[in-house]
Amino acid sequence: MSTTPLRTVLVFSAEDQAWIRRTPITIPPFWDGHAVAPAKGDLVRVGGRQFLIRGRVWEHDAEGPVLKLYVGDAHAPSDTTFG
Repeated sequence: MSTTPLRTVLVFSAEDQAWIRRTPITIPPFWDGHAVAPAKGDLVRVGGRQFLIRGRVWEHDAEGPVLKLYVGDAHAPSDTTFG
């Protein structure tokens, strides 16, 4: 049996999607080449912001299985200014 590469898609909130579009950030292919799927509770850092994986949904399309990772709102203590 041949194995297909793990395909993952990060799903961001509308506010975080807008931030990604406004900022010149490219979402890296975090799990390319990995045989183990990310788990709920894993953390991902993108553009200096931290995202918690809150949920996972396996789907299937014409190319095979896809793992959608729903991430929580960005947390960026280092990017935040209080005053």
